[in-house]
Amino acid sequence: MTQTRAEFEDRLRQIGAERYHDKHPFHHLLHSGKCSPDQVRAWVINRYYYQHSIPIKDAAFMSRVEDPDLRRIWRSRIEDHDGTDTNEGGIRRWLRLATAVGLDPDYVASNRGVLPATRFAVDAYVRFVRDKTLLEAVAASLTELFAPKIHADRIEGLLRNYDFADDSSLSYFRNRLKEAPKDVAFGLSWVLDRADTQEKQDAAAAALIFKTDVLWSQLDALHAAYVEPGRIPPGAWQPGEGMALAVAS
Repeated sequence: MTQTRAEFEDRLRQIGAERYHDKHPFHHLLHSGKCSPDQVRAWVINRYYYQHSIPIKDAAFMSRVEDPDLRRIWRSRIEDHDGTDTNEGGIRRWLRLATAVGLDPDYVASNRGVLPATRFAVDAYVRFVRDKTLLEAVAASLTELFAPKIHADRIEGLLRNYDFADDSSLSYFRNRLKEAPKDVAFGLSWVLDRADTQEKQDAAAAALIFKTDVLWSQLDALHAAYVEPGRIPPGAWQPGEGMALAVAS
């Protein structure tokens, strides 16, 4: 049976309450200050692959959109990450975090050392948005519903527990506190307006579950490789690689 708009929104929010990656053990370690410097660096390297793929995903989405109004609204997501003349963008802010934790930002931007599972999960998300219906593609982005809390918790936890954390190194997260609500307000309304049958509601909910799986699997890979000793797969980042010269020396 087709749910009412309010019922369907509750269904989507419940997916986040049960499945969002703020509940993953790796984030509990990170936010409580229990990650080693190398575990933080591994997170920064692997999360960068996700960050740099977001505007690629959004460009793939826009290439399929015939409505110029939707393209115009969605374009701001690419600008938020890639930057503009007046906004340095999320990718550059993330590389500033990389520098703060002692990594060479050129190494991080090269995407060398990314875990295979990270690459597989993120690439699967890009393909999902490229190939699925527009409704499913937008619904997958609705993990942004749950992002402000994890960003706020992360800012608080990193500032309290790590010497590298300051306003400059954490600027990515502070900016997302302002950018994400704008994006999710539009995306949620767009999905609720168009998911007007049970089939569409089920597809949109499944898309959101898929996206939570993408995020969760990245942290599973990090935890397995860098928290559980001796499980770094071939080709993935090894502690000591890709360090800034001042740190490496």
